[in-house]
Amino acid sequence: MKRPTSMQLKGWKKLTLEKYRREEGAFLAEGEKVVGELLKSGWPVRAILICPEITQWEQDAEEVPLFELTRREWGALSQDKSPEGIMAVASHPDGSLAGGMSAEAVAASLDAGPLLLLYQAANPNNTGALIRTAHWFGFGAMVLSTNSCEAFNPKVVRASMGGIFHMRIIEGVDFERFLPAIAGRFAIIGSDVRDGQAPHPCGIDTALLLGSESHGLPEEMLALTKEKWKIPGAGGGESLSLPQAGAIMMYECVRNNII
Repeated sequence: MKRPTSMQLKGWKKLTLEKYRREEGAFLAEGEKVVGELLKSGWPVRAILICPEITQWEQDAEEVPLFELTRREWGALSQDKSPEGIMAVASHPDGSLAGGMSAEAVAASLDAGPLLLLYQAANPNNTGALIRTAHWFGFGAMVLSTNSCEAFNPKVVRASMGGIFHMRIIEGVDFERFLPAIAGRFAIIGSDVRDGQAPHPCGIDTALLLGSESHGLPEEMLALTKEKWKIPGAGGGESLSLPQAGAIMMYECVRNNII
């Protein structure tokens, strides 16, 4: 295990900022489970960083360079309140992150459903949790609208618990153009806390559309859906969290295919 140079530390520190993640095509993946899933996925890994003061990680990473960091150096990179002492510096494989495509090109590229669509979901922990659930339930891809959080924000990667390495993620898509473009091949179902039918099993040609936890879906987005879902409840709570509501809807959507 090697010690990093000051230039390497500065370069990794830059990856805590979105601007440099996009410029470098790289990101940080923190946590033992996350790094393990990354290594299994076959995605390019530039380095694995270990803090021996926190952990004694001994997994075989073959030819990936290993670097030993002090606790102070670790603190400059870590996003975790309870760090596990292991982190990877990884790259996006070709085609893994289809940003910059036109809405019509994105629509034409999608052939496997069901799909999870997130409209202006800015909370990275929520987005990561939804990726984790979508991977569990076998969703084919996840599409993020413009003004959503960045897909490879370290908090998204951490909360996805490695699910992000096993799904196609497309970000920065104009949903006003994208939703009409997929309507002929996918049945778009929108989440609405005010009105709609209870979630129910659907075919694989379904696109489940969720809004932000704070604002939900605006009327112009709901107007583009084929169906609206509202989760019935018997208690007195105001609402479910976005990851909770998304998990219920995803489960109901694919229930007939997994039981």
